[in-house]
Amino acid sequence: MISLTDKMETFEFLGFDLSAWITIATVLTMFSLLLFTKLRSDLVFLGAVGVLFVTGVLDAKEAFAGFSSTSVIVVGVLFVVVAGMTHTGVLHLIVRRLLGQPNTYATAVVRLMMPVAVLSSFLSNTTVVSIFVNIVKMWSRKLNISPSKLLIPLSYASGMGGVCTLIGTPPNLIISGLYADKTGVVMNVLATTIPGLFCLCIGVLSVIAMRKLLPERKAPESAFESTSDYTVEMLVPSDNPYIGKTIAEAGLSNVHGGSLVEIIHFDDMISPAADDELIMGGDRLIFAGEIDELLYLKNSHNFVNADHHVFCMDEVSRNRQLRTAYVTFGSTLINETISQSGFEKKYNMTLVAVARSGERINESPRNVVLKAGDTLLFECPPHMNVKATDFTSQLQFFDNDEVPNIGLRTLLSSAIMIAMVLLSAFGVMPLLQCAFLAAAAMLLLRCCDADQAMKAVDWDILMVFAGSLALGTAIQNTGIAECLATGILDICGTNPIVVMTAICFVATFVTEFISNTAAGAMFFPIMYEAAEKLGYEPFPFLIALMISVSSSFATPIGSPTHMLVYGPGGYRFSDFMHIGLLMNLIILAANILIVNIVYPLTMLP
Repeated sequence: MISLTDKMETFEFLGFDLSAWITIATVLTMFSLLLFTKLRSDLVFLGAVGVLFVTGVLDAKEAFAGFSSTSVIVVGVLFVVVAGMTHTGVLHLIVRRLLGQPNTYATAVVRLMMPVAVLSSFLSNTTVVSIFVNIVKMWSRKLNISPSKLLIPLSYASGMGGVCTLIGTPPNLIISGLYADKTGVVMNVLATTIPGLFCLCIGVLSVIAMRKLLPERKAPESAFESTSDYTVEMLVPSDNPYIGKTIAEAGLSNVHGGSLVEIIHFDDMISPAADDELIMGGDRLIFAGEIDELLYLKNSHNFVNADHHVFCMDEVSRNRQLRTAYVTFGSTLINETISQSGFEKKYNMTLVAVARSGERINESPRNVVLKAGDTLLFECPPHMNVKATDFTSQLQFFDNDEVPNIGLRTLLSSAIMIAMVLLSAFGVMPLLQCAFLAAAAMLLLRCCDADQAMKAVDWDILMVFAGSLALGTAIQNTGIAECLATGILDICGTNPIVVMTAICFVATFVTEFISNTAAGAMFFPIMYEAAEKLGYEPFPFLIALMISVSSSFATPIGSPTHMLVYGPGGYRFSDFMHIGLLMNLIILAANILIVNIVYPLTMLP
């Protein structure tokens, strides 16, 4: 009886056996699912690994080796270290000291991008950008600069800073880990520092030089500056016929042109208003939506105008508060209305208004079909910890009211991070051990507690990392990497710099559409095979690859940090392309130049 493995070996088409074609089909399907569906990326990667395992392309050890990979474990442990620095207010302290009051746009860009890049070299890029977004928006108002002129540079700086150390961005850890597995040589944690800093400086100068390509968009939340523009308050007179009836019985649970946001019974505020809530004389009813439509309720329900407008943006209620959120890419809310999703009821929030590209949409907010980047104004419970809920993949809140406790532990957490980097950089102990010691120190010195540490670990990202490694293994084992490397050599010849440039060029543009971690894992075997076939030490080629797979500037889906600034900046999809395509080419050229200066190509023995 012929086994599946034997069939894979005997079948051949266009130079690939069956296992290679299964791998190609799996990778293409995975890319399609990530690009065109709302499926979670961790499930897509896990499904791809499952297909490769079930079909025999990978055995059990190969398929699930990523879950025990040193680089994946390091990433997981570093989440705890970052949690310690975040909760002790290190980032807030640095921001407060560094931004200042620059006089020109060029100075503002330098004052913003350099510290963000330095922080991103050691901390999670998304953490840094999340903290900076609101600060940059307030800062831009002081400088009289549109936030859209600064938020794209903010995101770019986090990406370019991340490549300056091996711990700054996951692809660096993945590629260095695969290199160590291949050669037994462990890369220094600062191996990418000089090339990364050079590319960062070129990037900062390029942003300043191309500032006219940055859009000047109206801040989305500016559409919400006056709640009287989209809310109306009415009083229930003492002789109103609906007194004693419920909201549903009075026909107010789904009014034309808007929705009932809250009811004020004397000093008690009720929001959201349940269908069985009773209407009483003297109640103040607050509606949101199209004001002209809502005013018809005065006649149809015998309401009267409120004597003053008490529902305003600067009023902080002890019971409710206004929060701004942005619809993320991949959110299941896209192409749906909030009323269809059941979102408000599930999370005890009420949608008050929707803005798109800085302009409020003048229709009932609950009937607006949502798009990625839409700005939503919710009325929510006070002190709601949005990070603790499971809707962060649907909406991104930026007005987190958590205030870090800046003090002695701020200095302790900074010292722990610096010690971890120095111990690893000088070869005192491997990075994994340094990371474990740093995480333990953060917990023992109470820079963060156990709950904060566990919540900081992004298990979805770790699943993507582990799955990426399995796909990279399949690409190498099935001969796809060797075939692609040979094809590139046939096209580009034997000049190593040309080959390095060609692969980095493709990697830079592929990472605009897929995870940079996946791109790094998939291009590692191709770059490694190409270098070996040319007879050169792969190390410089891989340093260039690390920078390339993290150089995604041209699409908002190219990096999670781009998605974080997309909504707050009021951007359109094409805004990133205008400056991003040129940035891709400029950083690619700078990357190839500096890598070949710092790490001259050497022949294999």
